[in-house]
Amino acid sequence: MSESNTKPKSLFTRLGPTGLLGLLWTAAPAICGILLLAHIGELSDLLRAQGEGGVLIYSLAFIISAGLGLLPTYSQSILGGWVFGFALGFPAALLGFVGGSLIGYVIAKTVSRHRVQDLIEENAKARAMRNALIGHGFWRTLGLIILIRVPPNSPFALTNLVLASCGVKPLPYVVGTAIGMVPRTAIAVAMAAAAGARAADIGAFIKEGPGPYVLVGGLLATFVMLGVIGAIANKALARATRGKEAVVAAPAGSAAVATSGSGCTPGSGSTGPCEPPPNP
Repeated sequence: MSESNTKPKSLFTRLGPTGLLGLLWTAAPAICGILLLAHIGELSDLLRAQGEGGVLIYSLAFIISAGLGLLPTYSQSILGGWVFGFALGFPAALLGFVGGSLIGYVIAKTVSRHRVQDLIEENAKARAMRNALIGHGFWRTLGLIILIRVPPNSPFALTNLVLASCGVKPLPYVVGTAIGMVPRTAIAVAMAAAAGARAADIGAFIKEGPGPYVLVGGLLATFVMLGVIGAIANKALARATRGKEAVVAAPAGSAAVATSGSGCTPGSGSTGPCEPPPNP
């Protein structure tokens, strides 16, 4: 069967537990995140009642829930800013991201094992994309992971699953996650800290806050800011990987595929070695 004719059902079956984990990490954050925000007032009181230990409890809960893919990182960042303000909430949320990404990495590697790698090896485009991510050294991999993490619509748990399953090494994975999550975490924590200083919970903030127009305007400004950051990151990611997906390793025993701009193409009839194009 050709690569293009692979049926989704057979693909999901071959993924095995990895496919089920992907479904769980898609559905659970959406459901649990709504529940968290609906009870942010009670959770805030609970954490504040713990005194100085509240921020540690928050970070540990963030690490575990994010690592298990149960809660979306946005809602947990909002909770941190709401309860602790920006000065404590921002570093505590980043600690939660880093710790959660490590747990997610271990879970994904354990569950996926060789399944995802085997599927990647069977698909030329998937191989090229994987090689563009991890086949060009530490710094390039680090830069690409940062760009993958920056967009606000990048799902944290699913990204953990994909990166770990593709064979990304732990060091660029963790460092890239920590750096890439900074912009959206800072914005979410800062907005929540400003709102939390005005009201006990979201319902009270809507009723007693600065008014619906200011609230809607602030949300729109936040979405626009996150969208701009995401667009810039996506464009940079596209530039960084452009041309890499087109470089496909030739099967064993066949002639190597020429890289773009090498001056020759496979099947051109040339019997000599490929020469670079002459200088203009």
